[in-house]
Amino acid sequence: MTPPDTSGLEAALRAEVDGEVRFDAGSRGAYVTDGSNYRQVPLGVVVPRTVEAGARAVAVCARFAAPVLSRGGGTSLAGQTTNTAVVIDWSKYCTKVLTVDAERRTCVVEPGIVLDELNRQLAVHKLQFGPKPSTHGHCALGGMIGNNSCGASAQAYGKTADNVRRLEILTYDGQRAWAGPTPPAERARIVAGGGRLAEIYTGLDRIATEYLADIRRGYPRIPRRVSGYNLDSLLPENGFDVAKALVGSEGTWSPSCAPNSTSSPSPPASRCSSSATTTSAPPPTTWPTSWSTARPASWRPWTAAWPG
Repeated sequence: MTPPDTSGLEAALRAEVDGEVRFDAGSRGAYVTDGSNYRQVPLGVVVPRTVEAGARAVAVCARFAAPVLSRGGGTSLAGQTTNTAVVIDWSKYCTKVLTVDAERRTCVVEPGIVLDELNRQLAVHKLQFGPKPSTHGHCALGGMIGNNSCGASAQAYGKTADNVRRLEILTYDGQRAWAGPTPPAERARIVAGGGRLAEIYTGLDRIATEYLADIRRGYPRIPRRVSGYNLDSLLPENGFDVAKALVGSEGTWSPSCAPNSTSSPSPPASRCSSSATTTSAPPPTTWPTSWSTARPASWRPWTAAWPG
């Protein structure tokens, strides 16, 4: 692959993007690593001042055939936010809570907001975003969506995928659209409209149709399955939910501009809350029935299988 023209790319980004454009050695060195041991020197860094500026940066990179990598808090443990690419850092400016619907327990946020800050703002509504990784003080919601983060609270509130209702996605050519559960009539409307979105939904529909039996048979129904793409979210019985399918894809399918998440009632001992665009439910008093029925038939308590 021919390396992109970084001098021309930098000039175009500076001319067209409202944000900080950093191609100096020091800035690139600062983004070489994340929470992991991996090291990859980026082509450059863009810190957009708005989501619109971030979308513009991606479109400029596409024009120069330059790879793009979204980055939030940089807490990834497997090198997910390091690469030889233009890093889009959402965490400095794109940190707003756009809307909160306390009655429906949903909110729309920008991808760079930190989990604890989101929960602080949701606390006035006695809500919280349920999943809580150990890095909750500096992990961003966009990164949690990319990683399908869990944390200890996932036993009660589920994974990030279980708490995302819709996502505003951004294609490599800069097109933005909302994704979520998509019934057949809505898919037909999108396909009939033509263009990039029609190509995307046609491809996803083909995957779900061609590999229907394999997906149903091969995806284990366990509460903290976070590996691989969530292709099971595209099954008819799961509503062809493109948003949930995107969660955990580490930005390889699409960056998320404005997550729409569900938030849960805060437990009495903690009045923090956070959300992207998600859904919520009261904290369970017992192990959720849906999870226990999803255990494999061969499941046994650990103690029963412990040697001796």
